[in-house]
Amino acid sequence: MGFDEAINAIKAGKKVVRTGWDGPELFIFQVADGTFEGQAISPYLLIKTTETPAYSMFQPTSCDVLADDWQLVD
Repeated sequence: MGFDEAINAIKAGKKVVRTGWDGPELFIFQVADGTFEGQAISPYLLIKTTETPAYSMFQPTSCDVLADDWQLVD
């Protein structure tokens, strides 16, 4: 699927990954209900990897946005 479908799936609470990734990346998901020091924060994307720390902020590259090898993760 393309990134447009992938981002809609993420917004619907699903996890996605690119099949073209050949590294520690496991999936990307949205954190929609975050707070910091008691204040609500805007939704953001995290990527789960096998590395330490296991979660990092995710910012798609232009290659990610143009790719059509996104798939849902169970």
